[in-house]
Amino acid sequence: MRLYHSSNMVVEHPDTQHSRKYLDFGRGFYLTTIHEQAVRYAQRFKRRGQSAWLNIYELSDNLEPWNIKKFESYDKEWLDFVSKCRNGDNVGNYDMIIGGIANDRVILTLDRYFAGELSQEETLGLLKFERPNIQYCIRSEKMLKESLTYIKSEQL
Repeated sequence: MRLYHSSNMVVEHPDTQHSRKYLDFGRGFYLTTIHEQAVRYAQRFKRRGQSAWLNIYELSDNLEPWNIKKFESYDKEWLDFVSKCRNGDNVGNYDMIIGGIANDRVILTLDRYFAGELSQEETLGLLKFERPNIQYCIRSEKMLKESLTYIKSEQL
């Protein structure tokens, strides 16, 4: 499976150490299968006057040996998981987590949820209207080294 990672540099040897802690699925190396999503995300580097790179990888077809958590939609389970991760909690011992992104609109909704302005039901109702997106967060260094192969990088 082809995966993309946007950065301000070429990333031939990904790791989890350069990741921030308070992200949707915690510390890890984040990728997507959606080319357009990765290109859109890379524009933030250009807006900051930096180089923008699209790093391209191949993920092994054999994912059976790995502990993977997959969220099929923005639901209560996803909301609870992202809430804990964004609070800095290390949730689960997963090698990889797959699910929707908390983009800018989602972040505003989550902020209102955390502040107590929205109930869980109201929050989930607002999240249903988000355009499809996907993120793959590889949290295990071992999985990065054994299952993800660098293909090339393209400057945008």
